[in-house]
Parts: sequence; C-alpha cells; structure tokens
Amino acid sequence: MAAGSGTGLPKVAFIGTGGTISSLGRDALDILDYTATDRRLEAGAILDAVPELATVATVVPVPFRAVPSPAIGFAEWRDLVRLCERLAAEHPDLAGIVIGHGTATLEETAYALSLTLTVDLPVVLVGSQRPMSALSTDAKLNLVAAVRTAAAPASRGRGVLVVLNDEIQAAREVTKTSVARLQTFRTPDFGVLGHVDGESVRYYRRSERAHAPGTPFDIRTLSALPRVDVAYGYADADGTAVRAFLAAGARGLVAAGLAPGMTPPAEAEALEAAAAAGIVVVMSTRAGSGVVPLTTRLRNRGILSADNLTPQKARILLALALTVTAEPEAVARLFATY
Repeated sequence: MAAGSGTGLPKVAFIGTGGTISSLGRDALDILDYTATDRRLEAGAILDAVPELATVATVVPVPFRAVPSPAIGFAEWRDLVRLCERLAAEHPDLAGIVIGHGTATLEETAYALSLTLTVDLPVVLVGSQRPMSALSTDAKLNLVAAVRTAAAPASRGRGVLVVLNDEIQAAREVTKTSVARLQTFRTPDFGVLGHVDGESVRYYRRSERAHAPGTPFDIRTLSALPRVDVAYGYADADGTAVRAFLAAGARGLVAAGLAPGMTPPAEAEALEAAAAAGIVVVMSTRAGSGVVPLTTRLRNRGILSADNLTPQKARILLALALTVTAEPEAVARLFATY
C-alpha cells in the first residue's frame, strides 16, 4: 500500500534496488557484517518500516531487483531509465522518484542516470551506511529526506540528486569518501547543493553542467555499452593493464593517472600506442578532485582530459560518448559539456 495514500500529499514513487538501506543484519548491533545474512527488504517492506513517510508524501512502492550494489551496472541503469519513463506515463501527478541503492556504486548509477533519463522529474538516489535493522540506522531518516527532496518543486531541473546525511549532492560531482562513516558522500571541489533540515529543503547552488533529459545518449534499446576500462596509475606501472584491456576488446580507456594527470613512462607509451590505434583515451586522476589540465604532452599523445570527473565517472561518460561518436574532438566536447 502506498504510504500516505489518499492524503492529498505529493505523490512520490520509490524504487528499491537493494543495498544497505534494504538490508537486515543478524541483530541491532550488526553494522558491518550484515551482508552475510543475505536478507534484503523489497520496496514495499522498506516503506512499511518507515511509517512516518505517510506524513510526508503519498509514496508508491515500485518492485525492482533487490541486490547488493556491486551487482548493479549497465543492465540495471537501462531498466531504471525505462521504469522511470513508465512511471511518469502511468502517474501524471507524480512529483518525483526516489531510488534506494547500495552506496558502493550509488555515485555511478546516479551519474549514468543523470546522462540518460528521459523524464523531466526530480530523481533522487538514496542509500545508507548502516542497515535498516541497526540500532543507529541512518536508513529511515535518509529515506524521509530523499522523499522530501523528490517532492520539493525546487528540485526540478537540477538533474539527478543524491541525498544522504541531510545533504543534497549533484550526481556528477558526488563521490563516496569513507568506508563506514555516515558523512561518506562528499563533493570535494564544490560542496553540497543544499540541505534537508527537518521539513525544509533548501538549495544554495546548482551544478552548471548539462544533464538529462535532452542528452544525445539513449540507452533504452541497447544491449550493452561499448567496453571502457580504467587503468589505475601507480609507481612502476608498465602498461600491462592497458595492453590487457585492449586485448579484451576495449574501445575506450580511462587512465586514473598520478595527479595532476601523469603516468610512469612505460604506461604513457602504452596509452599513446592505444590512442594511435584508434582507441579513445581519457586522462583522469586518482587524486579524487581537481581538473586534469590538457597539457602539450597529453595533446601530443592523443589523450583527452576527463575535466574533473573521477575515473569511474569518466568511464561512464566515455562509454556513453562512444555510442554516438568515436571522433576524439567530438568526445572532448562531450566531456566539456557533461
């Protein structure tokens, strides 16, 4: 049953994909090894566990696959795009959509959806650091904050949002920074978009980069994305990983380079050879923040800049870019736009 049904409150759809926010541990003190139970609540049961939602919105539970977030990737992104499109068509009075998600890949799903959604509704991803069964779970209040954010008129037109710990972040910018701390999701260079303070959803800035709907990326009928791999930079890296990815069929490569966007000489030679062979190569950095400058050395090697995208997000944008173009200058424009 929809929480808040028949109350005249804003209507919000809740899609549960699994993750910690849906998980049940052995007991109330199990906050680290709860995945061992392999018990996860479906969307309706999650809403039932938070009856306070009935005072915030009419929340419609939407069934989906309840899985750990390491199991989520392109197939789920595509299905979520289709599902959001269907929900918007079936519920013309829908104020927004909330997607419950595990935190391990939450930032990647959020960014992928921010580039591919076809609906002009607020879509908010929410997770938790502690399971629903924990004595001090953050799952319940995070879900209330996410629903409030999705229902707020001010959330429209801001792209996909991420809400945890009372903070509203932009999908493109946010990243998980801690294994267990509640304040794990941060935007290193720019900070939060706003806060959820009790009943108030307050915004203080917006992300300037373009986002869905209206992007050139349509994944609704794709069976897979072009293969793009991430080569992690480290002292003495010799290009073995780069060559292995090419042998596996990679059409694009992201280098998680040493800050500010460099690699050891042997790795640099392997990346240059890949670019010369027609593979689109993008330089990011393992530093976690900051823009990779497009230096003369990178240009001479045919390598593009990821701007300030983390390697995992640069991989998503490059894979989507390769669905529409493999021309390096056109890919570079997409990185400057999204």
